[in-house]
Amino acid sequence: MNETQYMELAITLAQSVKGQTRPNPPVGSVIVKNGSIVGMGAHLKAGEGHAEVQAIKMAGHLAEGSTVYVTLEPCSHHGKTPPCADLLITSKVSKVIIATVDPNPLVAGKGIEKLKNAGIEVEVGVLQEEANELYDMFFHYISTKTPYVTLKTALTLDGKTATSTGSSKWITGTEAREDVHRYRHMHDAILVGVNTVIEDDPSLTTRLSGGGIHPIRIVLDHHLRTPLDSKLLNDHEAETWIVTTSAHTDAQKEPFLLKGAKLVELKNERIGIHDLLIKLGELSITSLLVEGGSEVNGSFLKENAYNQVVTYIAPKLVGGRTAPGFIGGEGILQMGEAHSLAFKSIEKLGHDLKIVAVPTEEKR
Repeated sequence: MNETQYMELAITLAQSVKGQTRPNPPVGSVIVKNGSIVGMGAHLKAGEGHAEVQAIKMAGHLAEGSTVYVTLEPCSHHGKTPPCADLLITSKVSKVIIATVDPNPLVAGKGIEKLKNAGIEVEVGVLQEEANELYDMFFHYISTKTPYVTLKTALTLDGKTATSTGSSKWITGTEAREDVHRYRHMHDAILVGVNTVIEDDPSLTTRLSGGGIHPIRIVLDHHLRTPLDSKLLNDHEAETWIVTTSAHTDAQKEPFLLKGAKLVELKNERIGIHDLLIKLGELSITSLLVEGGSEVNGSFLKENAYNQVVTYIAPKLVGGRTAPGFIGGEGILQMGEAHSLAFKSIEKLGHDLKIVAVPTEEKR
């Protein structure tokens, strides 16, 4: 194996834990000595040992004189765990190969500097593009202090999210629906509007065949209309946050608090998406999956507040002038002002198509 292959393994380890380390980034590490892998590991959960710690534990005394591959720059500060850079130094490794630099101001090159000052050879940039893609959510949060936003929808081939009567189960097949649950597992929180709760009474949990992490469930609810008998307030499967305004009395808020919901109050009379994302960032939400109706999606489009769009397209036609589409609101009035996206990936899941698109640079 060469250094690219060792780093590929480290990235695979990191990808395997994406979603379960929040708010920390997923990191993988591989330790090689005399052409053999002697240790490997991944950061499994916030507050527990980082990837380098797990790998060095496996390597034991063989870590001395080894080469360490790690997907993200080793930390150099004391947080919930000691600095990984210090551990690499005391373990007397010879070389550290890093896929990409950590933009977190607490690290941001300081880990690399500490290693070099200790006489350890450092190489940066092996599979950097792949690592940057792995850390798209984390890097966005670090640079903006707001969550990375994924807009997700399922459509018929003629662009409908439901029939004119509101029937929408199921547009896509089991493979596409399973894939949606992977996105729920990977995001800190999932967001819908109150109308979705009233009409569908969703659980908004992660239901993967092998298990998964439930996202925090967030409901946009200006007037506190979330039904008190809804699943979100009674199943105790995951946290439920209700985003509303500060115009409500204690008596109006009390029934929701007694159900265990967290009320996130915004000061303005209307819930602005920009203000919402700032608030969620302050509450350590690093990534947000939006599964709202057309009006909620329209609000995110209007404020240009999204980072990727995941669309599942079923080979079905339903027609109907009043059948809803993906994005509502006023929309874009001139085609020249339409949001420009680039297709990131296109694949077939069962009978359905999955398209992931991201805004082009000129629109961000």
